[in-house]
Amino acid sequence: MSPLDFLVLIGSLVGIAIYGTWRTRGQRDLSTYLKGDQTVGWVTIGLSVMATQASAITFISTPGQGYQDGLGFVQNYFGLPLALILVAAIFLPMYRRLNVYTAYEFLGRRFDAKTRLLGASLFLLQRGLAAGITIYAPAIILSTMLGWRLDLTIVLSGLLVIVYTVIGGCEAVNLTQKYQMAVIFGGMVTALVILLLRLPASFTDALTVAGGFQKMHAVDFSLDVKQRYTFWSGLLGGLFLSLSYFGTDQSQVQRYISGSSLRESRLGLMFNAVLKIPMQFAILLLGVLLFVFYQFEPAPLFFNQAAWHQAVASDATRSASALEQQFTALQREKKQHIQAWLTAKHGGNAPAEAEARQLALADGERAESLRSAARTAMLATNPGLKGNDADYVFITFILNYLPHGLIGLLVAAFFAAALSSKAAELNALGSTTTIDFYRHLVRRDASDAHYVCMTKWFTLLWGLVALAFALFCHLAENLIQAVNIVGSIFYGVVLALFLVAFFIRHVGGTAIFWAALAAQTLVFILYFSLSISYLWYNFIGCAACVGFSLLLQAFLGNRPSTANV
Repeated sequence: MSPLDFLVLIGSLVGIAIYGTWRTRGQRDLSTYLKGDQTVGWVTIGLSVMATQASAITFISTPGQGYQDGLGFVQNYFGLPLALILVAAIFLPMYRRLNVYTAYEFLGRRFDAKTRLLGASLFLLQRGLAAGITIYAPAIILSTMLGWRLDLTIVLSGLLVIVYTVIGGCEAVNLTQKYQMAVIFGGMVTALVILLLRLPASFTDALTVAGGFQKMHAVDFSLDVKQRYTFWSGLLGGLFLSLSYFGTDQSQVQRYISGSSLRESRLGLMFNAVLKIPMQFAILLLGVLLFVFYQFEPAPLFFNQAAWHQAVASDATRSASALEQQFTALQREKKQHIQAWLTAKHGGNAPAEAEARQLALADGERAESLRSAARTAMLATNPGLKGNDADYVFITFILNYLPHGLIGLLVAAFFAAALSSKAAELNALGSTTTIDFYRHLVRRDASDAHYVCMTKWFTLLWGLVALAFALFCHLAENLIQAVNIVGSIFYGVVLALFLVAFFIRHVGGTAIFWAALAAQTLVFILYFSLSISYLWYNFIGCAACVGFSLLLQAFLGNRPSTANV
């Protein structure tokens, strides 16, 4: 990166953070600190909800997912629009009517204290892990690609977001996320335009090549539960995942209950219902176009170039260099076959087109075999290395093909995404710890200023916990999948707590509490013993918890509902 890139990067991030800190300084009112001043319009709510979900992992890892597996990952979001409609119709009015600070206060009012604490604990556990992942994920990639120390990258980006989140609370998060999303969208649109301009083939030809290599299959109607992404797993499992995330996860609930009215909050959610799938599709398509781009332009054998150069330097047998030479020669051959394929297609020569296409696909399979051999060789010498290099595809393109200044903008976009999602997570973790644990169990009658002070301390504590986790964790999965896997393990059970609270009025706190523990245990056992798509665990956890609660309540005997909602 050039000095201009660093100027754009630092100016964008620090400027937004300083603005958020300055605008929200001196807050001592608990409601304002936790919910904002509640004059927020639907555009800000919509962008804040989107920014909370769309972390740096989305913008770094999703293009790599598209490069590697094509458009199929978009099915993960098929249940999201319906989930947001249900949240806007059922969850949101209840939260606003009860005037709660956290979603788990509702569980306490509907059931009892132990159920409230269980729901809050499950949230803190999974969101605490996710907060570490959201800062570790971009840091490990950016530090590798830019030559920065990993621990320094984690600490600097973490401390920056901790400072303005602690000082400004919810309002600071909402304010900064609006401008961070502007940087993110500006950077991503710029990268897409430059990629389209640099494509050696027309857009139509690019889609032809992508389709030939099976990258354009966006929908799979297979009933195989072991298939990770299908229409059915996305529609059903994705519905339960999204319903739990947007309806019960405090990092999202805190975003939309800050709206100036029920209408504004609902419009903010519908903003995401309309735009989320097109946005994810566009990011995946960017990855697919990167795949086509690297069919014509030289691609590295392993996209994590820092790790690859280290492996080559320590390879006494020079087998790594030999693999690289074979891969380069194969790329030239594959490019010739693809060009012959497109030429025959334009000339209407179907037999020649089919022959050239088959040769190109065979070259592609041999290239993947060489890449697999390279990963195996690297892992043999460095077992701690992350073997999946798909997360490095997009940033490799940025560093090699974008002009200086724009490189800084794209890197700033990644960091802005990391900061926006992490700020929302820390804000939610701090407020949940204060409201559902400290105020409920330790100090019930303290002043607003005292609770604001404690929320700041808990936010700082969770920030340090996330930093510690980020410094010591290691991920083997593609990052965008890793975050969804963590959520899917917990979200089904949490969602069940709220669904029973809303719709099954005769089930009491004791039944749902033990049902939730049993269902969560079942999900853990199934996750470590089965190989089904992780999206199904959202449905399994929810269905098991609801079923167990009905059985336990029948055993305990029906009782009148004590809900006062």
